[in-house]
Amino acid sequence: MDIYTRLAQALDSLPNRFPSTGDGSELRLLAKLFTPEDAELAVRLSPDLEPVEAIAARTGLEAGDLRSQLKKMARRGLIAISRTEDGLAFGLMPFVVGIYEMQVGSMDEELARLVEDYFQEAFGEALKIKPPFHRVIPVGESVRNSMEIHPYESASALVNAAQAWGVLDCICRKQKALIGEPCGHPLDVCMAFGEQPGAFDNNPVIRAVSREESLATLERAAKAGLVHSVSNSLSGIQYICNCCTCSCGILRGMASLGMANVIARSAFVNTVDDMLCNACGTCVDSCQFDALKIEDVLQINPLRCVGCGVCVAACPSEALALVRRPEEEIMPIPETPADWRAQRSAARGLKS
Repeated sequence: MDIYTRLAQALDSLPNRFPSTGDGSELRLLAKLFTPEDAELAVRLSPDLEPVEAIAARTGLEAGDLRSQLKKMARRGLIAISRTEDGLAFGLMPFVVGIYEMQVGSMDEELARLVEDYFQEAFGEALKIKPPFHRVIPVGESVRNSMEIHPYESASALVNAAQAWGVLDCICRKQKALIGEPCGHPLDVCMAFGEQPGAFDNNPVIRAVSREESLATLERAAKAGLVHSVSNSLSGIQYICNCCTCSCGILRGMASLGMANVIARSAFVNTVDDMLCNACGTCVDSCQFDALKIEDVLQINPLRCVGCGVCVAACPSEALALVRRPEEEIMPIPETPADWRAQRSAARGLKS
């Protein structure tokens, strides 16, 4: 297992983390995904994307064979790939968010159980590092009309700004179902965006859809009581996850592992109109963060409220609305994915 130990260490050296375990769960998981030959190549890749010629020059490997192996690994979602001015470029990809999510088309029961073993043993360590992987954005009409909403705070604005749209199955719900713990929420509500038209045409995992179909998926997820979350930066957002605490690997950190602040809350917080609230408790049932309780009327814990707006949409008496938090309570958001990585690296004492 030495090569898998080296690969695990390489993945853990990335800002995202891939913590080791005491029982070797991470090594068995990598051995399921990577052949020894693939693992040998992966540990020699840089997290910065490089063209094949540069990788060949640095490693001493023959460019033709190298290109073929890299393309096969990229098709299996094991490494990063991008088209640049110099042609295809490849690099080491984080386990989360990255390798794990790319296995949605090949997830089977064995892999699902290996993932669960790893989650229970070590994934919580990755969730402790700040800034969090994801941040919450509010559900559609949950913000009070008088409130200004920035484009990076609006799910529909993110959809409308894209040039290509895709939908794929939720890897987390698929994984939980395969180990006999289905959660009942819809599966086909993970959303991907591209900057170039046709970006998802002929993609084996992501189903290309129209802008209108993407907005419909967003609405369907909201009606199912799912929490919209995106990568934790102001720009470079390429997906919306529609999450639940019963299956989502990140939100389960709160529900299953008892960890607070595993996801960056939105800039909004819930409020209640006491005159409209009839204390029916529908909102309490819809809240996945235990932020609500009924006394004479609804009571809101602003420290636990993540500003998702799911309860607002569920309230039959329209007594709830999101308002912007005081400025001093709004968490700063990294400007770009590169800034996010730099902040994570700094938090871990790594060179950015």
